[in-house]
Amino acid sequence: MRFRHPDGSTVHLAYCTNVHPAETLDGVVDQLTAHCEPVRRRLGTERLGIGLWLARDAVRALSADPAAPRRLRTELDRRGLEVVTLNGFPYQGFGAEEVKYRVYKPDWTEPERLEYTADLARLLARLLPDDVLEGTISTLPLAWRTGFDEAAAESAHIALTELARRLDQLEETSGRSIRLALEPEPGCAVETTTDALAPLAALPGHRIGLCLDTCHLATSFEEPAVALDGLERAGIPVPKVQLSAALHAETPRDPAVRAALAAFDEPRFLHQTRARVDGVLHGTDDLGPALAGSALPDTVPWRAHFHVPLHAPPAPPLTSTLDVLRETLAALVGGPVPRSRHFEVETYTWQALPVEARPATDAQLADGIAAELRLARDLLTGLGLKEQP
Repeated sequence: MRFRHPDGSTVHLAYCTNVHPAETLDGVVDQLTAHCEPVRRRLGTERLGIGLWLARDAVRALSADPAAPRRLRTELDRRGLEVVTLNGFPYQGFGAEEVKYRVYKPDWTEPERLEYTADLARLLARLLPDDVLEGTISTLPLAWRTGFDEAAAESAHIALTELARRLDQLEETSGRSIRLALEPEPGCAVETTTDALAPLAALPGHRIGLCLDTCHLATSFEEPAVALDGLERAGIPVPKVQLSAALHAETPRDPAVRAALAAFDEPRFLHQTRARVDGVLHGTDDLGPALAGSALPDTVPWRAHFHVPLHAPPAPPLTSTLDVLRETLAALVGGPVPRSRHFEVETYTWQALPVEARPATDAQLADGIAAELRLARDLLTGLGLKEQP
């Protein structure tokens, strides 16, 4: 979906297709019919943005056959779908029964990550609508923190510098500007916006900025206004924003709260859990360890990295951090000019929800994704943006 900001610029809203597990080119095309087009129809819009996730095998197929990107673009157009942003964080296997730490490999110290991302950039330049000149790709925040030392940081810097060079070259040959956005995430080498300042400021040019995920921001107890002001002072752009909400437990000492949290402790994804005491962040790599022991102080609220549906917060005694999303969005587009123009609803944990909240059919999943997008649309129009046909 597209929106006109009061300053006249266009703001894009999409949903991320990593909620659908296809990892081949044929599977990606099939998901357009099975999932994306039904969501568009439920929204009653002629054009729906999707943040494509293309796994390594699908990227290889698209890169090997010169006609394949044209085919994908045609399939998108036929269904009233458009792509201005890609999710380049997961590399492969995101639909596996257990993802956990595997999602961070290969990282930015490994050549596979550079080549994969460069391939994504070339593809995106061909998938962009004719009237759109800028695309974005979100990626992992360098690496998982374990073992990420000074030598690893230098390797990642060299790889990102090379990618920036290739993106410059791509714009010269295609006329399309593709920007990369590192996505801070709890537990990673770059967990917070503050962690991102030094590595991003050290990169050349303007090609690489930050992808602000509002679930991750909330999980790390960052204040949106403070985080965004810090990025602005450092000259760090925010090319992409992922609209999402984390799981919030106000009184984790309460046995009823613990029991409710346990329903979200599932085996597929990491659900990094955080608590903050006197400005100091305490954390575990997953929700299970937080519930099992005394790793986190239980006299203060907990937040877990679990993307809960925007329109459907968990039942009491739990809630979500939707207020953090609202505050962030107001700071980004509520002013005289938008501070970011690519927004993506992050939906991948629909199938990881407790059984009673999990969609049982494709139709129920489409209903849920459409409801999230309606809420995001209402938030944008409530800030003065006008939906475009």
